[in-house]
Amino acid sequence: MEYKPFALQVLPFAEKYFDDLSLEEQSIVMSDIEDMCIGEIGAVHTKQLRGPIRELIAGHHRFTYFLLSRTLYFVRGFRKKSAKTPP
Repeated sequence: MEYKPFALQVLPFAEKYFDDLSLEEQSIVMSDIEDMCIGEIGAVHTKQLRGPIRELIAGHHRFTYFLLSRTLYFVRGFRKKSAKTPP
């Protein structure tokens, strides 16, 4: 089966968090995002949060995102410090 690629839109809060990561951490996150954009969402670790909101899990880093009209919107990034995800 051939996958149609997804467009990518990174919103300012997610972009700022990503820019503050080390180059090694950026490459890990970017690899996961590239897999998602080509339709390999099952190849990366994600979690359903609420409704259409999901979370990309890359080590200690989390990026909340949603899919709308074949576009992945990354909303926010944060470092996971505890067992509970902030609201």
